[in-house]
Amino acid sequence: MASSTSSRAAARRTQVLLRHMSLGPELLAGGWAMHRVSKVPKDECLETRSLKGKTLFITGASRGIGLAIALRAAKDGANVTIAAKTADPHPSLPGTIFTAAEEIEALGGQALPVQCDVRSEDSVKQAVNATVSRFGGIDILVNNASAINLSDTESLEMKRYDLMHTINARGTFLCTKMCLPHLKKSDNAHILTLSPPIFNLDSKWFQHHPAYTVSKFGMSMYVLGHSAEFRPFNIAVNALWPRTTIATAAVKNVLGGDKMMNIARQPSIMADAAHCILTRRSEKCTGNFFVDDEVLASEGCVDFSKYKVNPAIPNEQLCPDFFV
Repeated sequence: MASSTSSRAAARRTQVLLRHMSLGPELLAGGWAMHRVSKVPKDECLETRSLKGKTLFITGASRGIGLAIALRAAKDGANVTIAAKTADPHPSLPGTIFTAAEEIEALGGQALPVQCDVRSEDSVKQAVNATVSRFGGIDILVNNASAINLSDTESLEMKRYDLMHTINARGTFLCTKMCLPHLKKSDNAHILTLSPPIFNLDSKWFQHHPAYTVSKFGMSMYVLGHSAEFRPFNIAVNALWPRTTIATAAVKNVLGGDKMMNIARQPSIMADAAHCILTRRSEKCTGNFFVDDEVLASEGCVDFSKYKVNPAIPNEQLCPDFFV
């Protein structure tokens, strides 16, 4: 029975992936050039464009995009709290909070590994307090932790539904709430949430995996609401989403294995885009739903080939991510 269930799940993932890859290969043929991307005005950017001395609280930063953002900040000499669940090595997932801390410190940053479950109010509160005790405050919150399950309504177990919604939407709200008093004290506070643009509420994104889609758009709704709510405090609240799938453990294990990894971009494109956003002036950069290559294009980048996992893959063969 277990083998049969696993086979059906694998077949469904394949069907979802094939539908997804047929949605917009023409978009990637031109990438960001399909849109007119304005250059970011100089007065919207910090003079130094550095995160040196800033303290980042990053959820889910033991691996993947969260770790990539942490490592980019570490190169500037930032302080980083790795707020994630994995303290012991996982049989199928790379990295722990401690290996992430070693990588951060090897690049010149200061690291605080904290085992944290974003579903738990006490756990998040303890992680935030530990960060403030160690580094003296919090300047940046990155809501990166996320869960994915592409099942349809009939086949999705409610415990899987609850997992996605408590990590994705509720976890984003909880971490924002707990970090807020400290962000108010920062001279350039940012909240960056890894969630999709809300300008594309097409039914095709909801049709086959509504529970996952709603959980991710829930994160985006908090970006919309909090950017307005926190504007009087000069706290920037923005979302960032990738144009293409990103080569992470989640993509490999859930979406499509090595084949999918081969037609993805590396996490470093999200890290570089995040760095651009987080070094902009908080009072001038808020309420945006950014896409990674458009952010970099606005900063003058014209060649994204270095971000491909396989440089030989043509742009139009890269797999577009959901929701764009």
